[in-house]
Amino acid sequence: MTILSILFLSAFLAAGSLPTAAQTVVTAPESPFGFEPLSMYVFPQRDFPITKYGAKPGNVQANTKAFEKAMAACNKAGGGRVVVPAGVWITGAVHFRSNCQLWLSEGAELVFEDDPQLYLPAVHTSWEGTECMNYSPLIYAYECENVGIGGTGLIHPKMDFWTTWFARPESHIQATRQLYAMCSTGIPVEHRHMEEGEANMRPHLIQFNRCTNVQLADFRIQDSPFWTIHLYLCKEAWVHGLNVYAHGHNNDGIDIEMTQHILVEDCVFDQGDDAVVLKSGRNQDAWRLDTPTQDVVVRNCTVVQGHCLMGIGSEMAGGVRRVYMHDCKSSDAVYRMLYLKTNHRRGGVLEDIWMENVSADKANRVIEIDTDVLYQWRDIVPTFETRITHIHNIGIRNATCRQAEAVYEFNGDERDPIDGVTIENVHVGTLTKFINNVKNTRNIIVKNVSWDKFGADGEGMQIGGFAPGR
Repeated sequence: MTILSILFLSAFLAAGSLPTAAQTVVTAPESPFGFEPLSMYVFPQRDFPITKYGAKPGNVQANTKAFEKAMAACNKAGGGRVVVPAGVWITGAVHFRSNCQLWLSEGAELVFEDDPQLYLPAVHTSWEGTECMNYSPLIYAYECENVGIGGTGLIHPKMDFWTTWFARPESHIQATRQLYAMCSTGIPVEHRHMEEGEANMRPHLIQFNRCTNVQLADFRIQDSPFWTIHLYLCKEAWVHGLNVYAHGHNNDGIDIEMTQHILVEDCVFDQGDDAVVLKSGRNQDAWRLDTPTQDVVVRNCTVVQGHCLMGIGSEMAGGVRRVYMHDCKSSDAVYRMLYLKTNHRRGGVLEDIWMENVSADKANRVIEIDTDVLYQWRDIVPTFETRITHIHNIGIRNATCRQAEAVYEFNGDERDPIDGVTIENVHVGTLTKFINNVKNTRNIIVKNVSWDKFGADGEGMQIGGFAPGR
């Protein structure tokens, strides 16, 4: 990480007076698209241990209330840390207030009970790019500023109940149809109640929703009911030093959605789905919110396993632009190193996206762009409106992979072909299926792509979680 300085930004009340607030400035000058320095809030040195507010080991109700009281007290005092001491603390939902940092002490294990009733009443959240009212994320912040999670402790939800919702029974499919229709026809979010009946829409583990100045640092995660870390409609975020493991259904590592100006660095992800994911909403909801994901830098991260080293989409109707991932690696296997996915219902734009100085042990594709990714939605819901995604200026440079099925595959849409892809200095040890496959793509620049061996006798690849559909 690069920290220029600690700047005291409060105005002096009088000559010689001391400042009252501080910010840490973090930079990423290497981005080819420009990246303005992040000015991150420094939490005041005031601690609010949950034990002071009634927390007791093994008492879910007492601990849930203790978090609520500690957050309120911390906020009222002007900010600080809500401290989870060493030990195992079982709780229900934890909701943030502004100027509060959830601090997980060394040896602290924050365990979330897997009883859906503990995550009611429903809150304003989202499901796969569509806004709705649903069970609260286990850790949730809404319209807050200066919030974060720090410390070296562990977040570990119980999973016995949530795994029963991994399947997609007919009741869940019907609920997704209803939510899709409500989004497509402009039904207000407050009337889209997905916690009712048997929709079985699992909550996020962590969601920061419409927040400004978010910091996530150094803690560990083991397991998640749904998407693991979700930054939704946020501005100014710094994520660093995390160790995330979750191999269940839809267990993305970090989803950055309609979020702007974010740095992710020095993290380890081991996922049953995509690892680092950029999204920007689904269809009419995204067009209504009109907030692209932009100005993102991801550096010095390791993905052990995951569907992608970096995945973009398929919920990207608000657009994704000015993204730079560099000096990252997959130490085991990913399906794709860089994967851009959309479909004819999304619209939006994918542009100025670059990956550089990356490596993987095994992958199916080094880079893939597909404009016809609909998963289960292809047949269960209709197309209310057609909008084609404009894809421009995508690149990968200085990439190595010990084994891959193919170097690149592009499936563009003839109504607006993929325009401008650069593939430079890419080396694969063993190619097992084909070199490239290109459709409806123009202005491809390929420089210095090589491989040692071509043949069908490569090693098999097994990734935990659920294989991606098409």
